[in-house]
Amino acid sequence: MRVYQTTARNFAGDTENRIHSDEVAAQFGFAGALVAGAAVFGHMTRPLVEALGTDWLTNWTADVRFLKPAYHGDALTIHHEETRGEHTVRCHARGVLLAELTSTPGETAESNLTVIGAGAAIDERPEIHWDNVMVGEPFPAWTWSSDAIANAESAAQVEDDLDCYQSGVIHPNAILGTANRAFTRRYLLPAWIHVGSTVRFRRLLCVGDVIEVRTVPTRKWQRKGHEFVSLDIAYLVDGAVATEIRHMSIFRVRSDRTPT
Repeated sequence: MRVYQTTARNFAGDTENRIHSDEVAAQFGFAGALVAGAAVFGHMTRPLVEALGTDWLTNWTADVRFLKPAYHGDALTIHHEETRGEHTVRCHARGVLLAELTSTPGETAESNLTVIGAGAAIDERPEIHWDNVMVGEPFPAWTWSSDAIANAESAAQVEDDLDCYQSGVIHPNAILGTANRAFTRRYLLPAWIHVGSTVRFRRLLCVGDVIEVRTVPTRKWQRKGHEFVSLDIAYLVDGAVATEIRHMSIFRVRSDRTPT
């Protein structure tokens, strides 16, 4: 087992999602502003890329679940172990398990996300509510192209100085953070929580790639007073799926939560 230690930082305090502010997070029973799940994922990928190199970002699947919040300044202890070709990464802080990631080699099957269409353009983003989350209705497509400065910032946010990111490989923090942007480009989301993602890497994403982002809601559900949505997101480069993500979030948080 390998152990990696780092520090969680909240770089999302000035974003539209006020769950990353102390005041609003406290209203939902949290001890402080939540660190973005994409950043926690970014920290957790460090030992995987150290062990497997950029092949991990080319042809592996990562399934991550966020179980408890990470707060600014948390000392993160990340354990990485391999059993019969499957890699498991667990992130702890404050004596509790915050997140767990399992990763397996990619399969050769064709992506089923290439069928995601490009939805009609919208004049303005509506505030999200249960009735305007339309399962099966694609969002407008858009393009993303990371530059060297933005990529360096994404790596620095999670204290990751691996050479591959300095050489132009897009950091996983940015890859999963862009899935959040796919959601927030469609709706106004005053306070929401990313609870998990399954990421299938099919091609290495690099600075300068012109990446088409296509998104469709595949499911919405209610549990314990929260309202959830699952999005399928495809990143296409030159018309082929380079990365596909199943992205799950609480878009309406129950307001009478027990403090965490």
